[in-house]
Parts: sequence; C-alpha cells; structure tokens
Amino acid sequence: MGYDSAATRARLIDAAFDEFVERGLAGARVDRIAAAAKANKQAIYGYFGSKDALYDAVLAARLSVLADKAPFDPDDLVGYAAALFDALGDAPGVLRLTQWIRLERGDATPGEIESHLDKARAVRDALGLPDEALATDVLELVIAMSMTWATMPVSLRSASGGAARARREAHRQALITAVDAVCRAFKTN
Repeated sequence: MGYDSAATRARLIDAAFDEFVERGLAGARVDRIAAAAKANKQAIYGYFGSKDALYDAVLAARLSVLADKAPFDPDDLVGYAAALFDALGDAPGVLRLTQWIRLERGDATPGEIESHLDKARAVRDALGLPDEALATDVLELVIAMSMTWATMPVSLRSASGGAARARREAHRQALITAVDAVCRAFKTN
C-alpha cells in the first residue's frame, strides 16, 4: 500500500485538534500529535511548517465545519443563533479551541476581523440599522447568547433541576426568544 499524504494530513489535523482542545497551543506537543496521528513529527513541519501554523490549519478546518452546520444568514438571525447553539453544543471542542487562541494570542486575525465586519454589514442591511457599530453590537449579542450554554459549567446549567436534555431544549427556546426580541428591538426597516 502506498503513502497517502491526504490521509496523513487529515490524521494530523484530527490529532492536533484533540491535543489543542485539551492543552492549548502552548501546552500541545508535536510528539503527542504525531504519535496520535501515527505519523512522524517531521510530517507536521513538512505539511504545516510549524506548530502555530498547524493550529491555524486546525482552527480553519473546524470553523469551516462550524460554518457549514450554522450558516450565517443576516435575514434569519434567530435561525442562525439556534443553529450555532446546536453546533456548539454538539461539538464543544470547537469553542474551547477558540477560547485557547484568545487566551494565548489575544487578538483576532485579520481574516477573522474582515469576516466579522462583513457579517456586521450584512446585519446592518438586513435590519436597517443606522451604522456598523450598532450592527456589530447586535451581531456580537447574537453570537454571545448562542455560546452561553456551551460556556457555562454543567453544574450551573443544571442548577435549576430537570433532565439535561430538557434543560438544553428550554435554554435553546429561551435563546430563540431573546434573539428574536433583540432583532425586533433594533430593526428599523
């Protein structure tokens, strides 16, 4: 059987995802990633150049999957929020991966900033908002509300009692109501 570089690269991405989610960029070790991927350490440098570049590749791959599961629709922010809630609840590692990068690098990349601004402009147009600043605030509120469940400790989520699935669904419904209220409060067209 011949060498499959695409399969090796995919295994490295998957193994690196697990390592970065667990330990962050600083704590991750290329030796562990290579071992988990059943590849040699040099493959990481050959495909990605550095551990930082591997992190960026993992982040881009996982955010792409997240975007597929929760496509942004400025004309349906309620649906976007619900889809984002579901996607983050089903794959909490993605959120943890992004939290690590904020802790370790501190700021967003130019690509993230441009994507965020593009979304804010679309929200501005969809809701008829007067400026990008308010549109950015609305977008950030929607995103933050969608992430709340996934960022809360399990003990706080269940503090009010009830079965975990029922609590998650109740929170999802509260999110839908809240995002709808935010959109209606700000919509001018």
